[in-house]
Amino acid sequence: MAENVTEVVAGAAVLAVAIGFLVYAGQHTGYATTDSGSYSLKASFRSVEGVKVGTDVRLAGVKVGTVTDLTLNPQTFYADATVSVKNGIELPDDSAIVISSEGLLGGNFVEIQPGGSPDMLAPGAEIEDTQGAVSLISLLMKFVSGSNGDKT
Repeated sequence: MAENVTEVVAGAAVLAVAIGFLVYAGQHTGYATTDSGSYSLKASFRSVEGVKVGTDVRLAGVKVGTVTDLTLNPQTFYADATVSVKNGIELPDDSAIVISSEGLLGGNFVEIQPGGSPDMLAPGAEIEDTQGAVSLISLLMKFVSGSNGDKT
């Protein structure tokens, strides 16, 4: 009898850990359900290297949302991004959105830099002022080759 109880408890513990892992994986891969307490904004980037669906969107270093969609615009050849921002965070319509790096070995995140306009972005609006990802490899190659743009 005690053997059956031990097996049931061990099985329940394994099942609980498996469910916890699935919830964690869903939240960190962008497959979690969308938060109804947020609104969407759009932006178009030259490069979104290192950014994927689920990447953090930060304002002053604080996570205020996530990247919810990335698509290639076949007319402009830019990456169109949709980000969700928590309700209650109003952003001026002259705000900028930048792909930033956490450091040399860290990942990328999307940073919103608020502007100074008295008018706010409406849900679904597009942030016009964007800066794409800077490739560390291309910067290092320019440094190593000594290329400074002079053709003399």
